[in-house]
Amino acid sequence: MTGPCGPRRGRVIVAGGSIAGLCAGALLHRLGFAVEVFERSGEALASRGAGIVPHPELFAALEEAGARIDATIGVPVAGRRIFEPDGTVLSEHALPQIMMSWDRLFRLIRAVFPDRHYHAGRAIAGFEQDEDGVTVQLADGGCARADWLIGADGIRSTVRRQLLPDLEPAYAGYVAWRGLIEERSMSAAARDALCRHLAFCLPPGEQMLGYPVPGADEAIAPGRRRYNWVWYRPLEAAQLPALLTDADGRRYDMSIPPARMAAGPVAEMRAAAEALVAPCFLEVVGLVEQPFIQAIYDLESPGLVFGRVALIGDAAFVARPHAGMGATKAALDAVTLARTLAAADPAAALAEWERRQLRYGQALVERARWLGAYLEQPPPPARGWSKMVEKLAARLLTETAISGWLHA
Repeated sequence: MTGPCGPRRGRVIVAGGSIAGLCAGALLHRLGFAVEVFERSGEALASRGAGIVPHPELFAALEEAGARIDATIGVPVAGRRIFEPDGTVLSEHALPQIMMSWDRLFRLIRAVFPDRHYHAGRAIAGFEQDEDGVTVQLADGGCARADWLIGADGIRSTVRRQLLPDLEPAYAGYVAWRGLIEERSMSAAARDALCRHLAFCLPPGEQMLGYPVPGADEAIAPGRRRYNWVWYRPLEAAQLPALLTDADGRRYDMSIPPARMAAGPVAEMRAAAEALVAPCFLEVVGLVEQPFIQAIYDLESPGLVFGRVALIGDAAFVARPHAGMGATKAALDAVTLARTLAAADPAAALAEWERRQLRYGQALVERARWLGAYLEQPPPPARGWSKMVEKLAARLLTETAISGWLHA
């Protein structure tokens, strides 16, 4: 029972067709399960576009799911560097890594999961379970039946909300402005400063970072790539609703699509960049036509297995982006759950899987909080911030977006 053409091991419904859900679907399909993935969005998820820092564990999971990994997977960088606000390099650290685009990752996994079993634009509205399986109600009035239901439907998970109705994401106290530009639009000086490294800048009490990612055509040659930047800025919770209101007055929970951003907040962000960030970063901020914003949240589920229903990915735990583990964690969740459901006694194996996953998820959330803790505090005086930068620099150069701690 090792392939999609062999005897079926059972039926699985996956709520959510992003990285965690697709990985779970592809892995279970290869193991001989009949899998249906339901994704609430009717739009192509690959159009979302952003940068991610992959880790060896992610590549191993992709290969296990059947994806082909080659030299075009991402853009190599030589290491890390931190810029002073005046543009001088504060410190550098050699640390070769691969930088990847979310688009590229999604397409890799989507290519190995059969189209006929991927249902875009069909949201799961609820479910009922009994001793023999789970009956899922769809928002369009349909229903489906399976032996297992996997909730991989993100931080606002419908599946988790039915299981844990009182659990809500906790706002971290800061937001992330994001932008993605074509590398060819950058000046030669900015490309030289930024495009060979994972680069940081540290305005007082804030953090900006950026790195190159593959271009729209998955090109990785210099000049055909894109540059991805993120700017973390503290913001009181009371100010969040106004910032997450779009140009037409519509309020969003966590982020606003780039085309819907109101002009006022964008102008204020650009003005702050003029005063706070290194010239190379100021340039890339100015080049992005449609920046967007994301509120940063933590989420820790107290349980992951509820009878025949299991939670993975952001439906289970959400760690702040500083750990750089979002996509890797999603894939690892899928790998470990697929192996568990394929066990001789999956119900018994799920108890041990939940114990391990809870410990891992809690550790990841705590590590990400530690990496970003200074962003929750009021900006210190200039003298206090200059003293703090030395400690932060070491953390950014050697601890941010590193997966080695998993094996410690």
